[in-house]
Amino acid sequence: MIEKPMYFILSHERSDCTITKDMISHNLAGKMKFTVAESRLIVSCFFKLIIQTLASEENVNLSGFGKFIIREKSERVGRNPKSGLPALISARRVVIFKASQKIKKRLFVRLSG
Repeated sequence: MIEKPMYFILSHERSDCTITKDMISHNLAGKMKFTVAESRLIVSCFFKLIIQTLASEENVNLSGFGKFIIREKSERVGRNPKSGLPALISARRVVIFKASQKIKKRLFVRLSG
């Protein structure tokens, strides 16, 4: 059975949907003439590379898209939402995403126009 490529992920009409790796794979297959299996492998390798880079405590910069930055958060006192009592939140590393100026401009134009 031949799978039909899905091109709707770039459509402006589908603002309510979440883009999945499978949708990216199908779109890549349709646009680049890869098989869906080849596209899934490419997408999988792409995300694994990002995860491995972040795991090795390096930031990831995708030009024209944005940066994934590792940030150190110190130990702090928070509140238990259930009881309202103070609770100690341990120190940890978190990943922050910062959109590129190109993306920010595009979002601003879309939201304001």
